[in-house]
Amino acid sequence: MSPSSHPTWRETLNSYLDRRLLWVFMLGCASGFPLLLIGSNMSGWLKDAGLTRTAIGLFGSIFAVYAINWMWAPLIDRVKLPVLHRTLGQRRSWILLMQVIMLVCTLFIANTNPSFNLWLTSVLAFTIALASATQDIAVDAFRIDSFGEQEKSKMPQAAAMAVIGWWTGYSLPGYFAFINADSIGWNGVYYGMAGFIVLLILFTLFVGEPDSQRDKLQAEAESRYAKRLNQGENSIPVWFSVTIVEPFAEFFRRNGVKVALTLLLFVFLFKIGEAFLGRMSIVFYKEVGFSNEQIGYYSKLIGWGATVVFTLIGSAINVRFGVVKGLLIGGIAMAASNLMFALMAQVGPNENLFLATIIVDNFTSAFATIAFVSFLTFLTGRAFSATQYALLASLGNLGRTTLSSFSGSLVDWIEQFEWTHNISWLDPWSFFFILTTIMVIPSLAMIVGLRKHFKKLQDMQKTA
Repeated sequence: MSPSSHPTWRETLNSYLDRRLLWVFMLGCASGFPLLLIGSNMSGWLKDAGLTRTAIGLFGSIFAVYAINWMWAPLIDRVKLPVLHRTLGQRRSWILLMQVIMLVCTLFIANTNPSFNLWLTSVLAFTIALASATQDIAVDAFRIDSFGEQEKSKMPQAAAMAVIGWWTGYSLPGYFAFINADSIGWNGVYYGMAGFIVLLILFTLFVGEPDSQRDKLQAEAESRYAKRLNQGENSIPVWFSVTIVEPFAEFFRRNGVKVALTLLLFVFLFKIGEAFLGRMSIVFYKEVGFSNEQIGYYSKLIGWGATVVFTLIGSAINVRFGVVKGLLIGGIAMAASNLMFALMAQVGPNENLFLATIIVDNFTSAFATIAFVSFLTFLTGRAFSATQYALLASLGNLGRTTLSSFSGSLVDWIEQFEWTHNISWLDPWSFFFILTTIMVIPSLAMIVGLRKHFKKLQDMQKTA
């Protein structure tokens, strides 16, 4: 495509004046908030309660549900909840139900003490994770359904609003949590978090259900399967075939088996290094010597502001030049930024370095995430948007939600290497962050290998 085919900067900025993007932002807040409840907030609480790095890392195994939510995603596409569906529609009804479940569990957590009853805390956190992973299916499908096939050029803007919303829901409440944790205690913090969930429920009631051709496309699939199976369109075998088989079959038909498998492997590898770093970041900040208040101010408040600014910049660049270069540049920058944490491990609790690290990390993460989310959306069909996006996103989340549970064990294992103690610039934490940088290299190689398919998708988006 010629350069003239790119939108002007004025057109790019005007494209953000779309009410649907506000709805995507608001539901993005709902998607990010549960990760605070069972992620950084819980890590801070467990660290203050005296649990080991390995125990805190393994507690994160509850996030495994995010890696397998594609298994029940077909139900979110097809099952209509009684009463709620008629009132709110397919996507919002599922979102609201999951938020009510999270509200109840948060109130119960506020009455627990993980030091004495870790098992109960784990069960409640797991229930929140399960509800959150289900909510994510509906939220992602809401975003995709909000824009038709002919509007795929708006995917970077939608991705930007989703990412900004996610970080707003994750960081701003996290800031209030950490700056107040020492004064009101973590139990008091979780009562406050329940109030945030009520606000998210109001968000869900405010936004409008997107118009979609989903029912029509699914009905066409039912007709095809009814003929193939020699069954009536309302038969149970046809319903299960369309619900369970067709979303995955359509993805492989559209991309081809070889390319589809390669794409799935790329999605899995792209953010695995960032996942390992993220799981241990709060523990690292505390062990380096930062207080809860400092963590709240730099990691949450300033981190949120930096993410908002850099996400808007990154999305504008992706709108104008496409996501392929964004994936490659963002992946390289994302890997290199991990080395800032290795430097912090050597310098200690220096607030200026902490600030610089947060800004660099949020810039590279925001840029890469916009390209990544946009790319996943390009791969998603409209008939089964919940299922196909959940499949792709769950693979991307596998490192963050499952493998990274061993991040604490990895740091403890590295600490046993005596030779690292003889190298002044290579303590266990520095070595750990260098390893997270190396983890990104395979996915960068795959970006180069998949460049022709990426270009094909990009050209299809421009001509849609």
